[in-house]
Amino acid sequence: MPESVYNLLTAHARAMSLVLKVAVPFPLRRSFDYWPPAAIDPMRLRPGIRIEVPFGRRNTVGYLLGVGENESLDPAKLKPVLAVLDDEPLLSDDDRAILLWASRYYHHPIGEVFATAFPVHLRQGRSAVTESQRVLCLTGLAGAHALSGRAPRQALLLQWLRERSVPLQELAALEWDWRGPVRALIDKGWACWRESGARLSPIATDMSQEGDSVPLTEVDSTVPALNAAQQDAVGAVTEALDGYRAFLLEGVTGSGKTEVYLRLVDSVLRRGAQAMVLLPEISLTPQLEALFRSRFSVSLVVFHSGLNESERCRSWLAMQRGEASILLGTRSAVFTPLARPGIIILDEEHDASFKQHEGFRFSARDVAVMRARQLHVPVLLGSATPSLESLHNARSGRYVHLALPERAGASVHPTFRRIDIRNQLLDEGLSPALIGQIGETLARGEQSLLFLNRRGFAPTLICHACGWVAECKRCDARLVAHAGERRLRCHHCGHEQAWLRDCPNCRTADLRPLGQGTERVEQALARLFPQARILRIDRDSTRRKGSLERMLERVQSGEVNILLGTQMLAKGHHFPNVTLVGILDVDGGLFSLDFRAGERTAQLIVQVAGRAGREERPGLVLLQTRQPEHPLLRRLIREGYASFAEAALAERRVAGLPPYTYQALWRAEANDAQLPQRLLKRLCELAGDCHPGEVQVLGPVPAPMARLAGRHRWQLLLQSPRRRPLHGLVEFLVQRLPLFPETHQVRWSVDIDPVDLY
Repeated sequence: MPESVYNLLTAHARAMSLVLKVAVPFPLRRSFDYWPPAAIDPMRLRPGIRIEVPFGRRNTVGYLLGVGENESLDPAKLKPVLAVLDDEPLLSDDDRAILLWASRYYHHPIGEVFATAFPVHLRQGRSAVTESQRVLCLTGLAGAHALSGRAPRQALLLQWLRERSVPLQELAALEWDWRGPVRALIDKGWACWRESGARLSPIATDMSQEGDSVPLTEVDSTVPALNAAQQDAVGAVTEALDGYRAFLLEGVTGSGKTEVYLRLVDSVLRRGAQAMVLLPEISLTPQLEALFRSRFSVSLVVFHSGLNESERCRSWLAMQRGEASILLGTRSAVFTPLARPGIIILDEEHDASFKQHEGFRFSARDVAVMRARQLHVPVLLGSATPSLESLHNARSGRYVHLALPERAGASVHPTFRRIDIRNQLLDEGLSPALIGQIGETLARGEQSLLFLNRRGFAPTLICHACGWVAECKRCDARLVAHAGERRLRCHHCGHEQAWLRDCPNCRTADLRPLGQGTERVEQALARLFPQARILRIDRDSTRRKGSLERMLERVQSGEVNILLGTQMLAKGHHFPNVTLVGILDVDGGLFSLDFRAGERTAQLIVQVAGRAGREERPGLVLLQTRQPEHPLLRRLIREGYASFAEAALAERRVAGLPPYTYQALWRAEANDAQLPQRLLKRLCELAGDCHPGEVQVLGPVPAPMARLAGRHRWQLLLQSPRRRPLHGLVEFLVQRLPLFPETHQVRWSVDIDPVDLY
């Protein structure tokens, strides 16, 4: 289009006072207005595209929210957009709607919410054209040229190119180095890279392709048959595939929840739609990915923090374009655009990992439910130990409650046994009864799993002479001893230092590690069972990429006799040969200031116990405790999780705690110990004047860890039996915070529906 025409269009747009509403990725709770770019057809400016805009002294990638008329601002104050980065919207109307809802509900800046929905490469303004769309093509100059025998690979490539263009993915699959020959052909002007023509297409909404999906693996003798409860669950959700409905699938460990997921995904794929499956931990993705790939021949992508940024971007774009049919992802994957949405599934829905604890503090579980409603597709929340919030929603009719009460196949529920370790001589935290059972399990050729949710060698280092304790200088926490690396490390701020030889207080050389961590127990097991093959799985042993997958393969293949680990092993894994589970420290979660501690302890016990006896051989679960008659343990072991949850909900109702009330937690921190308290006191006074009686204001009080990474922390809790007054008060306070002078010196945040009062 001639420049004169562009100028005419721009002049017309400005004459009509058209402005672009843009969200920028900064902590500012509003959008910003810009002029349309001078050299762009206004018809290309559709909500959901990325645009480059000037902001302050820098240029940044913004997200177009809409086009409106400017009736109040001085046109001279508006800046023009620098560049339009996308030909077609990357976000559909439904995608933008859920982001706008999340910004309002969590009271978080709109630009940062939109940025969260994009992979890093797209946030940086990189092209949305993926490598899968690049093909190597022949140029007109190559037609009459030939290559000597000294360049056989160039000649081979040239021969291929004379027949057809070669996709990059096909070149990448070659066993020899093709990059040098390709570069040589391009330098000679005989070849060039081009896009395959699969440009970004408008987001599809046609769901009428039922029965026309790519081939799936047929259900045969290798696929387990469904029992009656599984059939009922699959049937109930399948009937709702044409619209929104929320389901809670409560299935005991080993009951075949994953098989229900697979059958539902199969039904969705046969309708030509896509499935999103969310998991709480990266550690669960390899096993589930292998299972899905073995059952389906469609394109499947994964999205989690264990991938590099290029891999995450390719997965995101594959789902957005409809090139992939199944997405397996963790918390951040919930915002991935879907070209043909069919179902959203959350496994282990109770897990706190679905809640983002920094920055944009969203709950992937709650966002998934709202997103399914927005997309008019069903959402399935699965767990052996559902959260009390989800159980409450099922009882109130918001969710349909589905149950899998028995284990699938020939496996049976494990047997629980409490081991009273009072007045017993423990060997590095291992009781004689547990040691004996491990020996018997080894003799039978079966595997044992020991659980201790405390990594490192010991929780602290103490001086036996004077009582000095190694503490973090930046946090109100003790340094954890890591014997393998001879380091002392803070698990909260990351500070670490060399292992001390002498006590800094009394100068004696009698420093001793106190307590047990997984490293210490591993050493004890190696001494007690020298012939056993022992494997420790925790964050320290799985730092390298791919290490966890390799470790899990060793367990599955039977190379490991004793498996020792932390919470990474507590859920979702299927270890067919594990028949003994030992929980070394049950008491840690029985006494806590957090009202959710009992719920989490019960969930953890049931989830860890569920790893035992998942095949024909029966399982045994040993719980080491100094509180064998604690009411939580007695009810959980004798009557099961459902009975515990019923009692816990009754207690919450009487106490006026979630899910019968709604909470918002204000956090404030600063280098100065007084500033956070002062700011929250101002909010407390303002809240009391604004909503007397409707919202309960608790605090301000110091955070349970009052000092973290050198900053002093305070909290203010708002609680109400109704959401509307609570959110109204939060928005009122957010709008007035900039008026307080302490705001510029204090880092603050508001957490809607907090799951941790840390």
